[in-house]
Amino acid sequence: MLLNYIHVSKTGQKRALNEDYANVFQLSDGLLAIVCDGIGGNRAGNVASKIAGESIYNYFQSNNTDNYSQKIVEGIKSANNNILNFSKQSKDLKGMATTIVTMFIVNGNAYWGHVGDSRIYFFLGNELLQITKDHSIVQRLLDQGIINKQQAENHPLRNIIVRAIGEKPDVEVDNEIVFFDEKSNWKFFLCSDGVSNFVSHDELKKYLVGDDLNRISEDLNLLIEERGSPDNYSYVIIGNKSQL
Repeated sequence: MLLNYIHVSKTGQKRALNEDYANVFQLSDGLLAIVCDGIGGNRAGNVASKIAGESIYNYFQSNNTDNYSQKIVEGIKSANNNILNFSKQSKDLKGMATTIVTMFIVNGNAYWGHVGDSRIYFFLGNELLQITKDHSIVQRLLDQGIINKQQAENHPLRNIIVRAIGEKPDVEVDNEIVFFDEKSNWKFFLCSDGVSNFVSHDELKKYLVGDDLNRISEDLNLLIEERGSPDNYSYVIIGNKSQL
């Protein structure tokens, strides 16, 4: 399966440092995509996100099992341990953490794992589905019926998450598999909250209808920058070659 992809990570207009990480790796058996959003500011969130991304990649390279669901979960747990160990080396790194979404695509199967409020969307035909659920205070309020989706979009607590990697030795990882027809019109979109907080679901759907990933990326960047981009923003778009 030939895939087309693009990855972007930008500082935004109101941040001095980019604490996000976004990358895509073409491995021998499939495509690995990762987006992380470092937490902590002066607690070296940028270090945490980079360690997480590199840890997932190294785990996939060094582990030969074809149980990709297990690889996703164990890779994230390995990243969690690496961040915790690294944070002990300096008081400046103590408390660093990061969100993560990662996906491995092989033979019409997309294996994904998720911790935090970075997101994965699946675009199929003309429909867009958010396949991850934020680990956040606002998501809990939504689940409990205390607020609705419209209230959630501008809620003052929307940036407070309840789960990240690097915070404690044991981390709970959400993971599933998406099965899809390789010949259909599909895309996966992984992003940090610097995108999802400023681009609505309907707006993202409108952009992902297009076939040219470079054009989609340019238009998304322009929209986010026009809205002030107060946060770092990062994303990965993956689609099949037949869309070009």
